[in-house]
Amino acid sequence: GQYTYHGPGQRVAYAMLDLRKRGQDLRAYVHNLEAWVINALREFSVEGERREGRVGIWVDRGDGREDKIAAIGVRIRSWITYHGISINVAPDLSHFSGIVPCGIGEDMLGVTSLSDLGCEASMSDLDAALKRSFTRVFG
Repeated sequence: GQYTYHGPGQRVAYAMLDLRKRGQDLRAYVHNLEAWVINALREFSVEGERREGRVGIWVDRGDGREDKIAAIGVRIRSWITYHGISINVAPDLSHFSGIVPCGIGEDMLGVTSLSDLGCEASMSDLDAALKRSFTRVFG
């Protein structure tokens, strides 16, 4: 892993699952974590997307600029998952300026949040969307 920031205004959720009961496929598990976030964001009319060669969920800001709205971190021990996702709801985005978050080093890549995109979703709103999405993706 590389550097990340967790603080107020983010929703961090850890999925602790036994992959022996869900298929021992790490790539499929990460794909499902991404789908969990993408589906939840869609409930707020935010089109989160995967990017080849990059971890996390991204939002196309136009003019070639893309911003990361969600981070994904995975650890597996004995096929039990640890860590999970972090979605920027309404953090102070300036807190990311002191680090190169999760390998974002290109000029056209940045960090965004639901609030930054004009969506004033509450943590409770996001929690409900995450719960619905989790059920759809993971059963």
